[in-house]
Amino acid sequence: MRKIFTVLLTVSILAMPLAATAQVKPAPAGKQAVAAEKEVVKKKVVVRKGGWVKGRRLSASDRRRAVEIDYRASQLSTPPRGYHWVRIKNNFLLVGITSGLISKVHEAR
Repeated sequence: MRKIFTVLLTVSILAMPLAATAQVKPAPAGKQAVAAEKEVVKKKVVVRKGGWVKGRRLSASDRRRAVEIDYRASQLSTPPRGYHWVRIKNNFLLVGITSGLISKVHEAR
């Protein structure tokens, strides 16, 4: 009885890898190359409005609706040369005059 149990246990251990590989069927090489050519990758573009982030460039429409403000009255720091403070909705932005890059962002109180 012990020998039969040992033989069955050995056969089951050896048969496990064979059974696992028998279930996976590799695709033929010709079909795999055709499938790779037919793949189309679509990228999703996310556009965020109003989420002002340092380093982002103001668009032309944002520049038109931005209002230049007096930084002293709003208790903001003095802008460096080539920059100015603008207000869009409820945000104060320190923006480069020629480049339109945002350097600082403050929310209005």
